Amino acid sequence: MKKITIITGHYGSGKTNLSVNLAVNASYEGKKVTVVDLDIVNPYFRTADFKELFSEKGITLIAPDFANSNLDVPSIQFDVEQLAMTSDMLIIDVGGDDAGAVALGRYAQALEEFSDDIEMLYVINHRRYLTSTAQEVTELMREIETASRMKHTAIVNNTNLGNETTAEVIEASMEFASETAELTGLPLMFTTCPQELAEDIEIEDIYPVKVYVKPLWEQ
Repeated sequence: MKKITIITGHYGSGKTNLSVNLAVNASYEGKKVTVVDLDIVNPYFRTADFKELFSEKGITLIAPDFANSNLDVPSIQFDVEQLAMTSDMLIIDVGGDDAGAVALGRYAQALEEFSDDIEMLYVINHRRYLTSTAQEVTELMREIETASRMKHTAIVNNTNLGNETTAEVIEASMEFASETAELTGLPLMFTTCPQELAEDIEIEDIYPVKVYVKPLWEQ
């Protein structure tokens, strides 16, 4: 992964869970990690929910003012240049769809300084409403790029059905993921899978993840 990793995608695609895994894994490698919760649209399933976990791992969290309270408002300020220079890895978890990507657009010019060291990943989930075809996810990706004034560099296949995810579900998504990569002209960086399924899946470039983000009824 590059020094700055930006995570985008459709609502419910699994952006936040991927962001948490990337941050925790980087901390295990001894890296100084900063996570920016740039989701100022959706108050649920956000990286700010993992403040205690990040604190335990020595991960710095930058979250919107009043995050995780009934006073949550769309307000966040951070110095992206300073964070990039003082962190070994900076992860920016962007809000869903083009509405959430507008906030990222505020920092597009500042991020240009680090263009050679930025990975902007587009997370896709074949089993989510409105993103079940390559055409749908590609159209949404273009809308996010327009809103953020930035371009994606790779695709991450995060197809899952929550706790009903099986190896077969993930393997069946590969045709969709490959078609999306071809249609967007971007490489498929990796396909995620729950850690407990990693040995059952015969796919190249698998990235096992721990499921941190769960619906309330699964917690």
